[in-house]
Amino acid sequence: QLQLVESGGGLVQPGGSLRLSCAASKFTLDYYAITWFRQAPGKEREGVSCVSSSGGRKTYADSVKGRFTISRGNTKNTVYLQMNSLKPEDTAVYYCAAGYVCYDVVYWGQGTQVTVSS
Repeated sequence: QLQLVESGGGLVQPGGSLRLSCAASKFTLDYYAITWFRQAPGKEREGVSCVSSSGGRKTYADSVKGRFTISRGNTKNTVYLQMNSLKPEDTAVYYCAAGYVCYDVVYWGQGTQVTVSS
């Protein structure tokens, strides 16, 4: 069973940056597409960004294009989400998920809270 652990969330001021990590223990993430989702209070979970298993395809929600960057780490068991120019509307619990194609979910992480506030 693949276990995913997110980290890197926290409280940041508007305009600030955070880097989220999605790490797998015991298994490489190379075989999976990794998607970052987020869920704000009272809202549905939405897909934010995805990287294909090969790393050759990356997609972003319109709301984060130009501000967020998804990447695979060199160790093959970590995926990052670099978030710049953060806005209050980015406040949410962020989850990483592994699947066979983008936005397909077989495994979920437990989530990490991101709060953007002055």
